[in-house]
Amino acid sequence: MSVTSEATTLWFGDLLSGSGTTSLDSSDAAEFPVSWAARSQGESGRTNPEELLGAAHSACYSMAFSHALAGAGTPPESLQVTAAVTFEPGEGITGSHLLVSAKIPGISEADFQRLAEEAKANCPVSKALAGIPITLEASLA
Repeated sequence: MSVTSEATTLWFGDLLSGSGTTSLDSSDAAEFPVSWAARSQGESGRTNPEELLGAAHSACYSMAFSHALAGAGTPPESLQVTAAVTFEPGEGITGSHLLVSAKIPGISEADFQRLAEEAKANCPVSKALAGIPITLEASLA
């Protein structure tokens, strides 16, 4: 069964001085203020497409990695995944860096790194981001 998820942005004004809100419609979980300043300068209190993309990437990778670990017989106790998505004005999104800290009883470092890389390659959001470099820094806590 496929699932289609929706989000809507309502924007007012031009790019530089305008702003808007992005709503998570399917879940009705949140509404976020957005602006060009948040995107290009990191304006506090507002989000941007890259932060939202980072949320999607970190959540998807966490699911893919936990599934791979359980399939290998070493389910995680916990995973902390941060996705740092970089935006360069005039150039676009230039990369996503996954930073992973994991508590996984009974796994070797070699198996951990191999499964972390496999999850990066197989995560559906990673696949959707195939046009940008995706880097991974994973460590056992």
